[in-house]
Amino acid sequence: MEQMTVLIVDDNEKIRALVRDYLPASVEEIYECADGSEAFALYQTHLPDWVLMDINMKDVDGISATRQIIAAYPKARVMMVTDYQEEELRNAAFEAGACQYVVKEDLLSISKILTV
Repeated sequence: MEQMTVLIVDDNEKIRALVRDYLPASVEEIYECADGSEAFALYQTHLPDWVLMDINMKDVDGISATRQIIAAYPKARVMMVTDYQEEELRNAAFEAGACQYVVKEDLLSISKILTV
């Protein structure tokens, strides 16, 4: 299996640690930040294979951060990892450029998606 890099963007340190636990063994490097405002700079620096992005964050929300990353890097793969199941947010995430949407109560999906 090919090695990959992942950027986890979530304002909750415990959630970031939990998400790390669900990453497949093929994830070689993990970068993290606590807000969408930092996500673009980290993406630019490391060009990870996947971004696992929370929606609700203090300064820059995940949908805005996704839009910013996709605008500069159209091939970027962003997976929203959120507590929100609302259809409007799901649609907004996909419109911003996310290619996957995982609800935090189903973190097992992360590993399945990343190993496809």
